[in-house]
Amino acid sequence: METRELLVIYPQRKGADQARARLDVVLDHALEGLPVRVLEKMEELFDVEAASEEGLSGRRLLFAIPLGADGINHGYYELLAWLRSGFPKKRLAGCTAGLLIDADSELYTKSAARELAAAANRAGCAFFGRPLTEATGSLDNFLVQAANLKTDRMGAYKNSAKVLAEQVLTSVWKKRTHPHLLVLHASNHRTSNTMALWEQVKERLAGVEIRELNLRNGTLEDCSGCPYQMCLHFGERGQCFYGGAMVEDVYPAVKWADGILLLCPNYNDALSANLTAFINRLTALFRTMRFYEKAMFAIVVSGYSGSDLIEEQLIGALNMNKTFYLPGNFCMLETGNSPGSALRSQGIETRLEEFAATVRGTLLETP
Repeated sequence: METRELLVIYPQRKGADQARARLDVVLDHALEGLPVRVLEKMEELFDVEAASEEGLSGRRLLFAIPLGADGINHGYYELLAWLRSGFPKKRLAGCTAGLLIDADSELYTKSAARELAAAANRAGCAFFGRPLTEATGSLDNFLVQAANLKTDRMGAYKNSAKVLAEQVLTSVWKKRTHPHLLVLHASNHRTSNTMALWEQVKERLAGVEIRELNLRNGTLEDCSGCPYQMCLHFGERGQCFYGGAMVEDVYPAVKWADGILLLCPNYNDALSANLTAFINRLTALFRTMRFYEKAMFAIVVSGYSGSDLIEEQLIGALNMNKTFYLPGNFCMLETGNSPGSALRSQGIETRLEEFAATVRGTLLETP
């Protein structure tokens, strides 16, 4: 294991909630033998940030958040405010992080994790594939892992947390000398702000081989929830029971790609139907391969507001679930409520340059 310190950010650790007591036990197990520093107060985090000219840049972080029964942790909201104030400063540039969320109910773990990951990512933090260990009040979400490991739910939880901590310390993203980028969209070229932004980004991606796929006009059926064994049977052959463009075009393109970029107009504060179908239909391929070595990016455009909702959807579905690597600042968030308006927004040229630099810098190994 590479020697580096793990910063465990544990807001409002002191308290009587069951989630805190249980999280203490799990962390004691997960962090045993690792070079660790636990930060329980925001003042301690400020001190670490101020201790060097680079601040927190390049550090390895584990966010440990006890949510209690109602999903509320006041210290967490202080942390969230600090992260969001770091958005323009990129105060977590070069950091890699994992998430350990513990609740005393069956709710809130994933919503808190997505919100926290999005805020940290906008501050420059990267997340390896599947960076979340969550514990609901009953620990029933560990039933399958417990059976596989021949242990109880608490044993599976402790094991998952230990694996997570070690991943935070050791995970390394590898760039490519000739990277492949798959761009997926379901847009009308003539009127789409997302497509207009993408055309400008594409011009700035020298050295990256690009393939574009349009999922419009009924070319993609959504997943119908086949039984597990049927899905596995077809997945082992790189197929899906429903066939079509997903099997003929999309699966081969995903295998080919080192990164995927989704062009996401905001439809009713949710991903469009075809992009949702793409994510759902990835399950058959996911049965036989993981996507840890593939990065994800997105351009999200809202007519008025709500781009952060789409951003969090993508993080939950593709990074936390489907194991895609999430580079810092993976998403370009814009507003455009008439054709071409996104390209006329103030500061757009700078944001285009920065986003293109993120995509190229993540994928392309330069001499």
